[in-house]
Amino acid sequence: MSSEWKRRVRLFAQRFWQPASACMTCMPGSWGNVMSLAHWTIAFRTGLLTGILAVLLTFTPAAKLYTHRYGNALVVGCLTTLGDAYSHASHYRIPFVEHVATGIVSGLLALAASYLFEDRARRIRAVWGRVFR
Repeated sequence: MSSEWKRRVRLFAQRFWQPASACMTCMPGSWGNVMSLAHWTIAFRTGLLTGILAVLLTFTPAAKLYTHRYGNALVVGCLTTLGDAYSHASHYRIPFVEHVATGIVSGLLALAASYLFEDRARRIRAVWGRVFR
């Protein structure tokens, strides 16, 4: 497999877990219903659609946004909002509030992951080393 396709597979995996986690966080009663198959199905669909859209964007000039930390978070947030809106109707009284909240949380997860996992998780390894000396 070429390095470009390896990068796309890795990108898909990243763009799958961030929206799925954000979706589980923003759905009403999510943490109380963490074992609910319906909630996981919706989160899975949101993550799957967002991952597919993220990979499709790698074939466009918008792929340059993935190289910058904040551009990446913005793209992930917007794609998650679209994926969540497509996956299900909002559970809140005001339409699209849940979808936008899910997009914001997903963008923040992407931003946090970019800090924590850069340089092969250098920051995490440093903290781990300090704690367990």
